[in-house]
Amino acid sequence: MFDVGDKPDTLRIATARAIVKVSAETVSLIMEGKSPKGDIVDAARISATMGAKRTWDLLPYCHPIPIDHVKVDVSIKTESIEVDVQVKTTWKTGVEMESLTGASIAALTIYDMLKPVDETLAIESIKLLSKSGGLKDFYEKYDKPLSAVVIVISDSVSKGERSDKSGKLAVERLKESGFEVVDYRVIPDDPSQIESSLVRGCDELKADLVLTSGGTGLGPRDTTPESTRKVLENEIIGISEALRMHGQRRTPLSMLSRGAAGVRGKSVVVNLPGSAKAVSESLDALLPGILHASKMLGGHGH
Repeated sequence: MFDVGDKPDTLRIATARAIVKVSAETVSLIMEGKSPKGDIVDAARISATMGAKRTWDLLPYCHPIPIDHVKVDVSIKTESIEVDVQVKTTWKTGVEMESLTGASIAALTIYDMLKPVDETLAIESIKLLSKSGGLKDFYEKYDKPLSAVVIVISDSVSKGERSDKSGKLAVERLKESGFEVVDYRVIPDDPSQIESSLVRGCDELKADLVLTSGGTGLGPRDTTPESTRKVLENEIIGISEALRMHGQRRTPLSMLSRGAAGVRGKSVVVNLPGSAKAVSESLDALLPGILHASKMLGGHGH
């Protein structure tokens, strides 16, 4: 199976439809309650629900996911039976296969129950009607690429004692997400340099996103959050909370990060931790939701 461990949970909904062709005489039997194996509608609903819940057990590459809701609608037409199966979850992967499996099992159940009385039975189609959710739904479209600045804050890296990994990783991830990285620099854990670099990124370069990496811990030289708050016009606590919550599910040390986030002018500033792994996990949580901030700052609201 694919590794989905780094994905954040999002609301996901999928609806699939199965159509079983039957004769007009069979429809009459169903409407009169004379189906030889019992109530078709109830059986279709139950089997569709069971099928959706057991998808992971039937399809080898499907994850066992927490299903929040299964809705089954059965419609008796003139010469067909339609079964719509909607599945909902708040998790890392979609529920297309769950809805399709539910619809498939319902169609097979209907076929099994009616085959003694109808030799014209045929499962005409099983198809996905709709799906929503997942990170792709949150990617914003802009006329030109958003700009970004990456600032690595580390005494040892600035002295050449250690090579930078976290900043370069952030640059690559931002480029992959469609950003144009207009500046990348390494500075020591010096409050005045941190403040001036942030102001430059926001006021001179007018970057849409300014990311810092490092200086967010409890060390005596870790002053990035304090320096950042001095230049922010508005703090966005929700961003910092989201990053820590995402990290805390992966390591108990995430709660020790003091990173801040907020707005200066039309720029969003976000403090990330110093380790490459923590930066990668933070960007998993930050993207693509942070893209919407530029539209909000431009007065377009939600």
